[in-house]
Amino acid sequence: MTRTAEVVVIGAGVMGASVAYHLAARGCRDVLVLERGDRAGLGSTGRAMGGFRGQFATDVCVRLSLLAREKLLRFRDELGVDPGYRPVGYLFMARTAAQLDTLRAAHAVQRRAGLHEVREVGSDEIPRLSTAVRADRYVGGSFCPTDGYIVPLDILRGYLGGAQRLGVTFEYGVGDVACLAEDADGARRVRGVRTGRGEIAARHVVNAAGPWAAAVGRTAGIDVPVVPTRRQVAITAPCALSADTPMTIDVDDGVHYRVRDGRVVWMWPVDTPADDPFDTTFDPRWLDALLPRAYAMAPALRDAGIDPDACLCGLYEMSPDKHAILGPAPGVRGLYLINGSSGHGVMHSTALGQLLAEIIVDGRAHSLDVHALRPSRFAEGEPNLETGVL
Repeated sequence: MTRTAEVVVIGAGVMGASVAYHLAARGCRDVLVLERGDRAGLGSTGRAMGGFRGQFATDVCVRLSLLAREKLLRFRDELGVDPGYRPVGYLFMARTAAQLDTLRAAHAVQRRAGLHEVREVGSDEIPRLSTAVRADRYVGGSFCPTDGYIVPLDILRGYLGGAQRLGVTFEYGVGDVACLAEDADGARRVRGVRTGRGEIAARHVVNAAGPWAAAVGRTAGIDVPVVPTRRQVAITAPCALSADTPMTIDVDDGVHYRVRDGRVVWMWPVDTPADDPFDTTFDPRWLDALLPRAYAMAPALRDAGIDPDACLCGLYEMSPDKHAILGPAPGVRGLYLINGSSGHGVMHSTALGQLLAEIIVDGRAHSLDVHALRPSRFAEGEPNLETGVL
């Protein structure tokens, strides 16, 4: 190997860029980021819908959001780029008393973790918060005014620029990257990576490959339990709904919407499968199942229609418990995982990048207890609770 780096980061999406920046900020000056595409942000980051919330049902996710929010508020001063954080809220709406009880139980978790501004709302308040909703469909809900929106590509741009100013090197169009490991001193250890341009020796390698994380893991001989999951969005023609409309979610079926660039963006975590799980071609058959649910939720939006040319599909990187996988890879020293955020990657990227940099430089994360996110939890039979609602 003729080339060397202290740390090689695989993937130049927002997660890889965040790790690279935070490593460089901690004094790592020989950081190399490798990207298969011809520029950054061509994977999940560029297709993310830009939601940000603290309303989760597990302590670790709430605390990740609180740390991420602190960093978003400092982002412009630190990196010179506005991350687009707009705290207009998330509104979760329950159709039944049982669903409302689930939201109340989550409030207890959220407040213990430090999210004190979350509150229950009655059915009479729902249409004041989100004007297009058919309020008599819901018995109540949950609202947090510090939830809201961010701009994924601006966060990526901030981290790319900050990392480059600190000496991080980015290389694009390198194709698939393999992690090289070998047996040494009775243990398996990373020794570098291989690209179509040759091999690079490295003491540390970070798998930030998003939906492709499992494939990178296999090259090192380990199982990274991440699978790509297609997520489609439907976008309307321009309409007059306020841009300050909160993210509005029906907890019964998961249909939700926001306003972006003067259009309503409809989302629903149910997709039409494709033969290739990495295929991001929009399948219009999905609309046939979505739209009746969408218009039952917000009849006033029927007139906005759907702009078929604006609809798109992206990929989530799903872990078995829908929580991030963060830390040293079991069985391979020097290999680190920052994968499986399951749709929460951009919103938590500011926090997760800092935490992994702490693990690599200091041997442990100290800004937040990340024991619940350790990669070994699945083999240990200790996955996080996944409620299916939050």
